[in-house]
Amino acid sequence: MKLIAYDVSTIDRAGQKRLRRVARACQDFGVRVQKSLFECKVGKTEWAVLRERLLKEIDSEHDSLRIYHLDEDTGKETEHHGISKPVDLSSPLVL
Repeated sequence: MKLIAYDVSTIDRAGQKRLRRVARACQDFGVRVQKSLFECKVGKTEWAVLRERLLKEIDSEHDSLRIYHLDEDTGKETEHHGISKPVDLSSPLVL
């Protein structure tokens, strides 16, 4: 199971088109549970196709894509692509 969250900049027409294409890719492989959050139950082959599609669509200078691997031992529980780098929760949050 994958949980996919995205934030696509829609300040221009290109961003609006990217948003629709990212949402369509997620809808093709999963279920929308919030506006920009999808649950996708996919096998390895489907996952490879979906991941490639998403990475092709986002603009890493303006958009953010987070993927949570919920049921696999991938060695990596969360993937992040694009802007707004995630906070390292293993380090102190308050200094």
